[in-house]
Amino acid sequence: MKKIFLQAIFFLIVTSLFGQKKAVTETGERVTLYNDGTWKYANDSVTEKKYLPTNPKIFKKNAGSAFLLKSSRIDVGVWLDAKKWSFKKASMNEAAEYELQLKGKDLYGMMITESIEIPIEALRGIAVKNAESVAPDIKVIKEEYRTVNDKKILLIQMNGTTQGIKFAYYGYYYSNAKGTIQLVTYTAQNLFASYISDMEDLLNGFVTVDN
Repeated sequence: MKKIFLQAIFFLIVTSLFGQKKAVTETGERVTLYNDGTWKYANDSVTEKKYLPTNPKIFKKNAGSAFLLKSSRIDVGVWLDAKKWSFKKASMNEAAEYELQLKGKDLYGMMITESIEIPIEALRGIAVKNAESVAPDIKVIKEEYRTVNDKKILLIQMNGTTQGIKFAYYGYYYSNAKGTIQLVTYTAQNLFASYISDMEDLLNGFVTVDN
């Protein structure tokens, strides 16, 4: 199952141009990113906007998350419980930095980092569009802004089918002047309810790091 899930992970390639940011999805579609948090397809004159609710709860790292897995690309990291989670440098997705797994279980994670700042609304649109490229039936189940360890992040939960397997993504998305991170957990849809607590514990370990 691990190989199939890793093949389903999406990524983006971004470059800067004249104050706007151009992005190319893995399917070759070009989009333009704007500093006000909007985006549009390069060949589309309509800019997409979406209102998202903000969760009033304050999210903090779990007390048992005592190991800081730091990015070597940008100033972010994730506190995790090394007794529960294994991790390694990513090998199946060149856009990712780390691959993670809940030890002995069918719950996986991936840290995708980029050194470019991307407006969060644009990042949301690109993530969903790229997910559709591997799962045409992709459906956003939940999305909201959260305050996690004093940082505003975007949560997106998506369900879809790839290679006949119904999977669920549950991830945090964050960007600042130093770069962008997609911290995504994923498993089979029928296992989602049993793993949601472990997903939340890992994701809520997200922090920015002062180097």
